[in-house]
Amino acid sequence: MNTLTRASLAEAIYTQVGLSRNESAALLEAVLERMAAVLESGQAVKISAFGTFMVRQKGQRVGRNPKTGVEVPILPRKVLSFRPSQVLKARINGQPVPSGDEA
Repeated sequence: MNTLTRASLAEAIYTQVGLSRNESAALLEAVLERMAAVLESGQAVKISAFGTFMVRQKGQRVGRNPKTGVEVPILPRKVLSFRPSQVLKARINGQPVPSGDEA
């Protein structure tokens, strides 16, 4: 299993777009920073034909320590979630890509 890294993304931008390596890395960092800032502000990031990143608020709940069985309160927190588009789901499953502006 290969992991896609920032370096490999920057290299792909370099080879496919034609920017210099430094410009490619800077472009990637700018995009990722913008996405992080938008998510940090509580808004969603929707990338057409890919999916939507969103921040959800999870409420307080009671958890259980699996080792001791003792109940422990789990504090409320924000979590990042990703919802893939129908196009991405179809590509992953080797199915024809749905037509239209489905995202």
